[in-house]
Amino acid sequence: MPHRSVRRRRLAALSAGVLLTAGAALAAPASAAAAAPAPERSRTATQTPQVVNARYGTHCTFDRLVIDVKGYVPPVTVTRVPELIYDGSGDKVPLPGKHFLEIRMHPAQAHDDEGHPVYTGPRLKKLTLPKLKGIALTGDYEGYVTFGAAFATKPTYTTFTLHDPERWVIDFAHPNVC
Repeated sequence: MPHRSVRRRRLAALSAGVLLTAGAALAAPASAAAAAPAPERSRTATQTPQVVNARYGTHCTFDRLVIDVKGYVPPVTVTRVPELIYDGSGDKVPLPGKHFLEIRMHPAQAHDDEGHPVYTGPRLKKLTLPKLKGIALTGDYEGYVTFGAAFATKPTYTTFTLHDPERWVIDFAHPNVC
């Protein structure tokens, strides 16, 4: 019996070695592909995307906020915050509501490379949509463009990006009003 268990262990070790070798061989091309540089994004004259407008509207079951971008849509974070404040000054944003979202784009700017504003959308707008009660441009500082959104009740939302022209979209669900 001892001889049989030794053979089983050797066979198991050999099988494991073959599987590990095959796995390493298969993983090598994937590793090499992962290490390859990402393709260059299509960009305008500036390397940093420019936020040029924000639009809003309502539909039967959702309100929508669209942020238009020149260049490419940068990464966006959406965070629930207890209140909205202006970047830099720290002043409270005067929008009605009990629930707020901070929408932060980075890298992004709402001005051109010479410092002239390119953003033409609303800076502070109180709204009476079913869900969305207000929006504000709260910051354009050191590569971050920040918006605030205000709500009377806790929002649920979905986000996505659309192309040609480039824009970032956030939909806020509400009961059917149609």
